[in-house]
Amino acid sequence: MQYIERTLERKFLHMNSFFKAVLVTGARQVGKTTLLKHLAAEQNRTYVSMDHTMVRALAKSDPVLFFQTYKPPIIIDEIQKAPELFEQIKIMCDESDERGLFWLTGSQQYHMMKNIRETLAGRIGILELYSLSKNETEGLIFPNELDFSLDCLLARQPLVKKNDIEDVFEHIWRGGMPDALRADAEQRQEYFNSYIETYLMRDVSEEGGITDSIRFRKFLNACAALTAQQVNYKTLADAAEISQPTAKEWLRLLQGLGIIYLLQPYANNELKRLTKTPKLYFCDTGLCAYLSMWLTRDTLMNGAASGHYFENYVVIELLKNYTYASSKACLTYYRDSNAKEIDIFVEENGVIHPLEIKKSANPDRREIKKFEVLDRVEAVRGDGGIVCMCEEVIPIDKSNFFIPCNLI
Repeated sequence: MQYIERTLERKFLHMNSFFKAVLVTGARQVGKTTLLKHLAAEQNRTYVSMDHTMVRALAKSDPVLFFQTYKPPIIIDEIQKAPELFEQIKIMCDESDERGLFWLTGSQQYHMMKNIRETLAGRIGILELYSLSKNETEGLIFPNELDFSLDCLLARQPLVKKNDIEDVFEHIWRGGMPDALRADAEQRQEYFNSYIETYLMRDVSEEGGITDSIRFRKFLNACAALTAQQVNYKTLADAAEISQPTAKEWLRLLQGLGIIYLLQPYANNELKRLTKTPKLYFCDTGLCAYLSMWLTRDTLMNGAASGHYFENYVVIELLKNYTYASSKACLTYYRDSNAKEIDIFVEENGVIHPLEIKKSANPDRREIKKFEVLDRVEAVRGDGGIVCMCEEVIPIDKSNFFIPCNLI
């Protein structure tokens, strides 16, 4: 299979020139190892995986001997399985001035991250990789950073093909797992089924001690049914026949494993009565569609949940964009007690870009009236608009635009 260039490569190499160790976290099968092996192709870099039982046993019992056997510069896969190595990595980092000695991959589990931050503070750069974005699958990496200005959007427009609903929903239905890209419908079913049975069930039992696979599967299905909606622990608990505290814990586990993303609500002292409940999204829409039994692209596209899936897609594409970009942004959503909701705020350097997400190719321009809530807060209101299925950028007023979803 041909290698697909990842947007994270730029940031990874930049961090590698500064830190002595770089960790790439993310869900199983999103391409972490492939990315690192590709970047190491020209180098003489040792590769070792902690999935290998005997290698893992050595790492756990004798970290010093482990590094005498497998010398840096090194790629260590699934590092969370051998946390005993962290202390020795710290010592070796401190003994050397060389940058990029250790390339690590792992899933972002709570215990590992706490361990790494305590042991390797200041020595390690931590990056997150998600499944392939639509642009990555099409071989497109934008040269400019996304700031929602008319100039930025117009500069991106000639680089993309015309926005097309079938094309977008093909990506939503298929998802961005590299192995699922070339599968037909039947193979895709089996791929996601074994993904859950093999990787997910094993990880949740190792990390969270969950052994009841039937209840956990029901819990996953209930999460998929709630996609792009506010988290409701009672609904999730009832569906899986578990308690609400257990539902909360299982959701935190799925978040740590990179399966779901919780979009936090916007908080502001000047605006009382704002919701405190996050919204739930799947990091890979293909897995979500599989769990909800949308068996073809067209049934999903024409089904009752299509608007939720489109919103999930846009939110996660924005998340990928800002995770890989050089400047960080904070993503939140707005909802007050009058149920007035704005789908997403992108907050960067104190500027808030408000965005509505609509599956329509011709949404109602009056949607931007909602953005006036921002006039009541201290924050600076930046460019924004409606991310939708329109084919080209169209100004609504001087700072809001109809934004084709393929420009993000």
